[in-house]
Amino acid sequence: MHRYFIFETGAGFCGIAWNDVGITRFQLPTSTAHSTERLLLRRLPSGEASEPTPEIRTAVDAVRRYFEGMEVDFSGFALDLQGQDEFFLRIYAAARALRWGETTTYGALAKQLGAGPEAARDVGQAMARNPVSLIIPCHRVLAAGGRIGGFSAPGGSTTKTRMLELEGVYLEEQQAKPAQQSFGF
Repeated sequence: MHRYFIFETGAGFCGIAWNDVGITRFQLPTSTAHSTERLLLRRLPSGEASEPTPEIRTAVDAVRRYFEGMEVDFSGFALDLQGQDEFFLRIYAAARALRWGETTTYGALAKQLGAGPEAARDVGQAMARNPVSLIIPCHRVLAAGGRIGGFSAPGGSTTKTRMLELEGVYLEEQQAKPAQQSFGF
């Protein structure tokens, strides 16, 4: 049985679900508690609203701090990723090792795992199916050349960009600048 809790942050309403093993789902912010709950429950086999356990309360507090722009490390929270593909579990472990403000690319993550460049697509699929976005920081995994790439959370790539900016990562600074500048007249 999954339990879940919907809570407000500086970026909107988030949702977290857990079982006796650990956190099973996380919903990135939406503008209303109802829409967050609807999205979270769409991905849960069964769920019951509940007050958080002490560990889940600590995770909720960490999420709130994150969306206030404070540096947070989510790597210590217990997760239950049961049912995930073995390669996806390896991808998630590697992504979870990325720290505040640190980014990588789909291809670099595949290479780090000893896979060829063709596995970059698998990394992208794992990020898109990440059941605990933010806690496994898929927003820190970018497309080739440091481009934003996709993001399946509400708000899409705009949300991903805002999350990275909270961590001090500004992608436009990493993009190639035009060779010719406007003189403004």
